Amino acid sequence: MTDIKSKVQGYNPFAQARDIGELVEKTGNIYEALAIISKRANQLNVEIKQELSEKLDEFAIASDTIEEVHENKEQIEISKFYERLPNAALIATEEFLDGEINYRYKEQYRNGNDEYDND
Repeated sequence: MTDIKSKVQGYNPFAQARDIGELVEKTGNIYEALAIISKRANQLNVEIKQELSEKLDEFAIASDTIEEVHENKEQIEISKFYERLPNAALIATEEFLDGEINYRYKEQYRNGNDEYDND
């Protein structure tokens, strides 16, 4: 797992209009491009959630009662930082446009009569 925090520091956290032609350029099909981006966004969501959970688990205090809530300033800062990160779909779109996503098609498309071939 890479350090997502440092990787996305320069990304714009706000959605912006994209040129569809730029997305279609690599795959030849907008739906394929969006499928690739969405699968990567799902992967990023899982990675970010795991990373955040690991960091917050460091502050976990075993307590017998639910009523006791301990607020740790560092824990709050970490949570706020992750809230300010760009959406996983925005990160995945940037990665796709920068050519950082490796993708492949299932074997049925390579050997079949379909025109899908990434090689």
